[in-house]
Amino acid sequence: MPMQFVRMIQFTRLVKAEGRLREFNFRKLKGPGEEAFSVNVCNEKGDRLFFTMLKKETNWRIVPDQLPTWITQYENSLNEAIETELSNW
Repeated sequence: MPMQFVRMIQFTRLVKAEGRLREFNFRKLKGPGEEAFSVNVCNEKGDRLFFTMLKKETNWRIVPDQLPTWITQYENSLNEAIETELSNW
């Protein structure tokens, strides 16, 4: 039986959001016919917020969820972080 290895992509990027640098952690998820990243970040209280970004046409978009605006308004910066990392693979 042949073995197949799948590379796991996981990385961290600092993104300036709401006047300060925040550490966003990305992990690529494997799904049938769908590309997605699980993303997490800490808020001011130290609580970790989790959300998903899906590939829609040519851009990565945040899956609608009840997220603070300081995350959703920086969707383009998160898209750029993912594209930059994927271009290195």
